[in-house]
Amino acid sequence: MKIKDLMIPNPITITRGATIEEAIEVMKANSIRHLPVVKEDDKLDGFVTLSDLKTGLIPSMVAGVTLEDLVIRDPIAVNPDDDVEIAAQLIYKHKIGGMPVVKDGRVVGIITESDILRAFVDMMGILTSSSRIDVVVGNEPGALKRALQIIHDNGGEIINVGITAERRKKKAYYFRLAPCDTRVIKEALEKEGMDVVTAMD
Repeated sequence: MKIKDLMIPNPITITRGATIEEAIEVMKANSIRHLPVVKEDDKLDGFVTLSDLKTGLIPSMVAGVTLEDLVIRDPIAVNPDDDVEIAAQLIYKHKIGGMPVVKDGRVVGIITESDILRAFVDMMGILTSSSRIDVVVGNEPGALKRALQIIHDNGGEIINVGITAERRKKKAYYFRLAPCDTRVIKEALEKEGMDVVTAMD
């Protein structure tokens, strides 16, 4: 999935000439927490977050702190044709809530941790009606293929498959299935010597 498929296009922006109060008001009015700062022709000029603005609000009243002082210069940015994984890695690595999406120097969108989470939830089918079985299948060749066949043979319609990040000698997979009675599938997997960790209808 590309960032352009997930980003918020044509995001609300501000310029360095705005005040901290104006920037906060824009964010409140639009229920957003990040604002790209642009120059003419929507050229990226920086980035501000609601958290930074709130931190600078009181100092701005007593010590002359301006929006200019709070702008993140040379913010981390991504291209709309980059893979979503790149955005996820940057957000996680740098502990940021979002970043501008830039093409040829112009701001064309914004992507946030909420967008990444939404994509993950959609891909995993978490909000759709489903069943789930978590299985330690073993490391021997063909173990996963065997588990898939057992699930299929016992009426399981697989929506997606994932692997846990747990450090075990044996690989643990989770299978999200169309709604079904997992009891029969669980028994069949265990009969083949596989350890069913979770079975949820």
